[in-house]
Amino acid sequence: MKPGGFWPHLALLGVSLPAVLGWMDQGTGRNQNVVLGKSQAEESGSFAVTRREGLPSPGIPVSCGKKLCSRGSRCVLNRETGRPVCRCLEVCRPRYMPVCGSDGRLYENHCELRRAACLLGKRVVSVHSKDCFLKGDMCTMAGYARLKNVLLALQSRRQPLQEGDNRQDLASQKRLLVECLFKDLDTDGNGHLSSSELAQHVLKEQDLDGDLRGCSPGDLLQFDDYNSDGSLTLREFYTAFQVIQLSLAPEDKVSVTTVTVGLSTVLTCAIRGDLRPPIIWKRNGLTLNFLGLEDINDFGEDDSLYITKVTTIHTGNYTCHALGHEQLFQTHVLQVNVPPVIRVYPETQAQEPGVAASLRCHAEGIPMPRIIWLKNGMDVSAQTSKQLSLLANGSELHIGSVRYEDTGAYTCIAKNEVGVDEDISSLFIEDSARKTLANILWREEGLSVGNMFYVFADDGIAVIHPVDCEVQRHLRPTERIFMSYEEICPPGEEEATQPCQWASAVNVRNRYIYVAQPALSRVLVVDVQAQKVLQSIGVDPLPAKLSYDKSHDQVWVLSWGNIHKTQPSLQVITEASAGQGQHLIRTPFSGVDDFFIPPTNLIINHIRFGFIFNKSDPAIHKVDLETLMPLKTISLKKHGCMPQAMAHTHLGGYFFVQCRQDSATSTAPQLLIDSVTDSVLGPNTDVTGTPHVSPDGRFIISASDNSPRLHVQEVTVRGEIQTLYDLTVNSGISDLTFQYSFTEGNQYNTYATLEKEPDLLFLQLSTGKMGKLENLKDTPTGPTRPWGGPRRVLRDSGLFGQYLLTPNQESLFLINGRQNALRCEVSGIKGTATVVWVGEV
Repeated sequence: MKPGGFWPHLALLGVSLPAVLGWMDQGTGRNQNVVLGKSQAEESGSFAVTRREGLPSPGIPVSCGKKLCSRGSRCVLNRETGRPVCRCLEVCRPRYMPVCGSDGRLYENHCELRRAACLLGKRVVSVHSKDCFLKGDMCTMAGYARLKNVLLALQSRRQPLQEGDNRQDLASQKRLLVECLFKDLDTDGNGHLSSSELAQHVLKEQDLDGDLRGCSPGDLLQFDDYNSDGSLTLREFYTAFQVIQLSLAPEDKVSVTTVTVGLSTVLTCAIRGDLRPPIIWKRNGLTLNFLGLEDINDFGEDDSLYITKVTTIHTGNYTCHALGHEQLFQTHVLQVNVPPVIRVYPETQAQEPGVAASLRCHAEGIPMPRIIWLKNGMDVSAQTSKQLSLLANGSELHIGSVRYEDTGAYTCIAKNEVGVDEDISSLFIEDSARKTLANILWREEGLSVGNMFYVFADDGIAVIHPVDCEVQRHLRPTERIFMSYEEICPPGEEEATQPCQWASAVNVRNRYIYVAQPALSRVLVVDVQAQKVLQSIGVDPLPAKLSYDKSHDQVWVLSWGNIHKTQPSLQVITEASAGQGQHLIRTPFSGVDDFFIPPTNLIINHIRFGFIFNKSDPAIHKVDLETLMPLKTISLKKHGCMPQAMAHTHLGGYFFVQCRQDSATSTAPQLLIDSVTDSVLGPNTDVTGTPHVSPDGRFIISASDNSPRLHVQEVTVRGEIQTLYDLTVNSGISDLTFQYSFTEGNQYNTYATLEKEPDLLFLQLSTGKMGKLENLKDTPTGPTRPWGGPRRVLRDSGLFGQYLLTPNQESLFLINGRQNALRCEVSGIKGTATVVWVGEV
């Protein structure tokens, strides 16, 4: 009988000849002509390019950090001198991937070849030669591979599958065949195959000799007797037939790793087994091995995942599995701890006896920091009384009626398990007849220019004092620009007066305000200290949107070119906080419809990348903020998404992208993008609407002006997005902002203006409790402004502010967030376009 006659019997296995050949040729014995399925071959090839060996283990001494050792050796510290030296590897991880050395020897893998070169002290490289494999044997590599395929085919004929075996995967079926073959060959049952036992098998199948190209079962000893003891064990037999045995201890299925931000970490896969294939790492279902990320690499003999300079965007789940064996995987949960960062307010205050005083301390960190207060070095918590109390989990120190002895330095200390931070808030108690320099500075200079709302309306610029509830300064349209002597809002050619037209405005480090005047194709620079318009900067026609990149001190200006947006352009004003001497740079981007620059916060104080998108392009383009050059295009075509709005949270590194609606009746999806891999993860469940992220990155609120649904989500410290609740409001949301809670530590409340109702919506994020502030009169009427932006602007007063401002048709409403009530109405301000809050200068 010819060998070909046995191949039909493979139908019993439910697989074809190529499948069995695939079993055998996946690194079979010493055959390097590996035959894989297409996807596995491509994945394996990529892995071979990116693998590296000889890297130090996680526990390597710090002093070895800069010591470079050749492959096959590693850095250790000399016990006598304490200096780093290179020593040859003591052992390599068992992996049979045979390679021929230039010294004519056969090595089990590349690591063994390099180790031998180190021990011999000479250069040994791998060569593409079969000489060291064959060593004069008549059996060729092709014949040897053919022999093993035939042996398995014969065994499949002798050992038909039992009922139910067809449900086993190919790997399990192959292992069963190899075990049965070994048992049949081991005639004396001693667990070792001798040359005589193998020879007897040849005599039984002499009709195969003509087709095996000089090979016989006895050649199993020639090629795969690794310990050269003249016999084969079952383990050696497994190796010969490339039977992969993988295992993962139940306690290792989920591993939690905690690392402090800024450090590096190593994730090691716990999947073990003989002949384990290369390890594949994934994050959010995306393979990391072949992406070439600058901060994530897979290195070393153990295929560990190295993450350098960990930040909070790396938070999340990572999985590992052996190539081709995805059913067995380990999950690594990476948690990133952040030392506390705090701000106190006010830094200095002077009060008269008998009045109340508050000192506030805001702390952020992971885990959430614990706050304590010291007065002149003494713990305040032991002194709490009706006179002195701690509010909002210690984030506010309140003194009901101050006395002279309350003067002192109050130190706020925030601690968590990875660090501590502190700052001082000073309190002076003096009556008005004994004003000191500190009192004068705080009362007469600090409040005169800082802690104000700057309102840009039809009648110029109004500076609103929220405490006194009045207009402190009003820059009329006829006032002159300091450097050019032009009017702030010059009249038209045929009109004696003309309302000011404003688009977008940004605060530049509480020093200047940049505001766009679309009809005049310019940007005004308002000096906060002098409360005057300092200069105008000419830009491309119809500047409609400004954004301040604090990390690089530059203001981005998006101009439409015309009212139909057919000639848009993007320009950048550099050195924005200098006030004058700025440079205007034209970017190379064309057809820009909108852009997004992620915000900074206490934890994330530097942003590297921005994003732009076009109306007709289903993609987001990543831009280097320093060089203003494009880096990458993230396609959204698969999801049919034309991006309309973006938001970002540093916790887990998610981007939220709202897609543009095709019609008034359709519901546009919201997509998730992983900022670590710049890959689209898919829809954000069933969430729709413009995303808004809280300053600390924990809460995401999605709402739109044409939908009554309000989606509230939270990002956990493990980087998981959880839906807290979905709410229904009577009408769509016009504008939305966050305010730090005055009653609960490390929590935020949300306020929102409604599109068709005058009421102000209030939402307590920690509980989902929702309410309304009524009696705010009618909403602004008439068509929306052509420059976009919400119809009813809502602006908060910063991290420690308690006030919010929203306009009516001809007035302004100031809301006290601490009391959750309307404070006052400032009349005479008509047609408010935008509002900027300026904190302490």
